[in-house]
Amino acid sequence: MRMKQINPKALYDGAPVGLSQAVVDLDSGLVFVSGQVDWDLEHRVSNDTVSGQLAGALEKLKIALHESGAGVDTLLQMRVFIRGELEDNMASIVPVLKGFLGNSRPAITGVGVASLASKATLVEVEAIAQVK
Repeated sequence: MRMKQINPKALYDGAPVGLSQAVVDLDSGLVFVSGQVDWDLEHRVSNDTVSGQLAGALEKLKIALHESGAGVDTLLQMRVFIRGELEDNMASIVPVLKGFLGNSRPAITGVGVASLASKATLVEVEAIAQVK
């Protein structure tokens, strides 16, 4: 398998923990995007709400997709991890997801979790897409 690691300068450096922000399988054109969170380059969240962090994580996802040669319109699957009960957050996250996805309708799984990468992190989004 031939792969290309994607690490946009606009996203935090994952090298110290051994990750790439995305990896493209050059044979299939599939793009595997690591969990994106609402972090700046120093691993700080910019928002303290689930909907705000989701919007920030989705912007990071868009950067990783673009650098990979993919886009929102080529998303195949997304997983959205929310700290706490997913049901308690549905009303606030659905409008954010719909606004981000537009006419794209990937397979989506939402998962409520006990913890994420930092205590301040409330949302993480990972994805699989196809190169355009």
